[in-house]
Amino acid sequence: MNTIRLTTAQALVRFLANQYSERDGQEQRLIPGMWGIFGHGNVAGIGQALLQAAVTQEADLPYYLARNEQGMVHASVAYAKMRDRLATFACTASTGPGSTNMITGAALATTNRLPVLLLPSDMFATRAADPVLQQLEDTRGGDVTVNDAFRAVSKYFDRVSRPEQLIPAALAAMRVLTDPVETGAVTLALPQDVQAEAYDWPADFFRRRVWHVGRPVPEPSAVERAARLLRGARKPLIVAGGGAVYSGAETALRAFAEANGIPVADTHAGKGAVAWDHPRAVGGIGSTGSYAANELAREADVVLGIGTRYSDFTTASHTVFGNPDVAFVNLNVARLDAVKHSAEPLVSDARLGVEALAGALADWEVDQEYRDRTRQLIARTREIEEECFAPDRNTGEFPAQTQILGALNDVLDDRAVVINAAGSMPGDLQQLWRARDPKAYHVEYAYSCMGYEVAAGLGAKMADPSREVVVLVGDGSYLMMAQEIVTMVSEGLKVIIVLVQNHGFASIGALSESLGSQRFGTKYRFRDADSGRLDGGVLPVDLAANASSLGADVLHATSVDEFRSAMEKAKAAQYTTVVHVETDLYGPNPPGHGWWDVPVSQTSALDSTRAAYETYAANKLNQRHYL
Repeated sequence: MNTIRLTTAQALVRFLANQYSERDGQEQRLIPGMWGIFGHGNVAGIGQALLQAAVTQEADLPYYLARNEQGMVHASVAYAKMRDRLATFACTASTGPGSTNMITGAALATTNRLPVLLLPSDMFATRAADPVLQQLEDTRGGDVTVNDAFRAVSKYFDRVSRPEQLIPAALAAMRVLTDPVETGAVTLALPQDVQAEAYDWPADFFRRRVWHVGRPVPEPSAVERAARLLRGARKPLIVAGGGAVYSGAETALRAFAEANGIPVADTHAGKGAVAWDHPRAVGGIGSTGSYAANELAREADVVLGIGTRYSDFTTASHTVFGNPDVAFVNLNVARLDAVKHSAEPLVSDARLGVEALAGALADWEVDQEYRDRTRQLIARTREIEEECFAPDRNTGEFPAQTQILGALNDVLDDRAVVINAAGSMPGDLQQLWRARDPKAYHVEYAYSCMGYEVAAGLGAKMADPSREVVVLVGDGSYLMMAQEIVTMVSEGLKVIIVLVQNHGFASIGALSESLGSQRFGTKYRFRDADSGRLDGGVLPVDLAANASSLGADVLHATSVDEFRSAMEKAKAAQYTTVVHVETDLYGPNPPGHGWWDVPVSQTSALDSTRAAYETYAANKLNQRHYL
């Protein structure tokens, strides 16, 4: 057997450089590069291997220096999302806190079902020097390390305690990364001594491998059952989720909706699968959904879910589908999602499943009355949107956030990618953003992780440099993680960051108020000497100066007109540019058409909390199991 003597780290780098994915005849690098921050535990292992590969050109695996380990995972996930889960990055981190910093990113990847390969460094496999720096000494067993925390948030976890264990572990990792059902964070914990240990590797381990990402074909009898249920519907509704986008089902879905007249609502991950101005598009659904989508959901007798996981925001905590006899047909590549809500499951690739349903329902369509009803609801929804964008919407010193979103809608082209994750903006965006392109709306809302936005902008731009990438980030998320601005600058990448400064947590503040907690602890303020609470004057925090110090060009706007002007300058710029705009902390926000179940204290000494509980109890009456 032909062998090659390499360290474990050198072998892993060479292996990763030869992995490819393929779907529909299109091949691409599965792991086009590796993010990392070096420290003890990986500097002499993975670090040396990446250097050697670059110097000798024995393996093509570029290294990218991040500024925060969580951030590099977010960048990798955003890259994978833009590439329809067919490519992602590996991430290497040092032993201890460097590695555990990646755990939040791992949870985000797995929750969103997006692939990323994590390579946390681990303690000595030989235990010759125990306890080493940053080692967790667990009295339950000597083989427990902090990296075991990855097990709960990874779709696959392995610890490579001997060089030869890398062979099955690496192959298993690729299998999971390329499985549309099982994909998520894949973690290979690498003890630092094993990384540097040499072994005679079979040469075939490094051969070029193509991992074929298939399209599971729908079972004919399942198509027949689903079609029968839809034929009996008078008020059907489609809910398009992320699976519709990742499978490239947009054209088939649009044709299906046109032929049969079924209105199409979307989740955050599915927005753009059908263009916002398509006659069948009714907008976002659920807790922050549009007027049209939620009204149709309340009336729907059959709901066709396509590639959606039905989070509580999609179902408005099991209240939005109000018809007592509502039935579900769930088209999903994962059986876990296909059987939710006691649905008629259609386990299949989304594109092939839609095409099969279209064939089975070729002679069927909704009646004219339902088409007219949909058209009327869409018209009212457009009126609501325009009211949110109106010049006189703000009542305070600064413009409302909705006005800024309206202006941004106007100045960006259809291919521009808008990125957001947490705070008040996802709710505003779900109602108001007008996406025509399935990659134009990039809102991470499965994990809704503050700090995702800036790092995700980096990953999205790397995935498709031809698109304008615009990061929408509030001051709260910006303060969580803005470091990857430095990486954008160092890599020469141009990203526009719209930094919305409202001096507090707008979303949680509004939620707190609605739940009777009076916006407690949600404003960025000095501690007041009299009350003892954080409700004094506004803090003199200059986030624009911070962004400038990280290397970005900074533009300022205090009005909608100034914001439009600043955005035109940012679009013309060649470098990462931050547009800093102050908005009103108190909104106003778009009108609510859905509910979200956040429990309120059942007993309280505060009048505001008691009143909120009465409202909560009334809404709770509409909640149900879909059985």
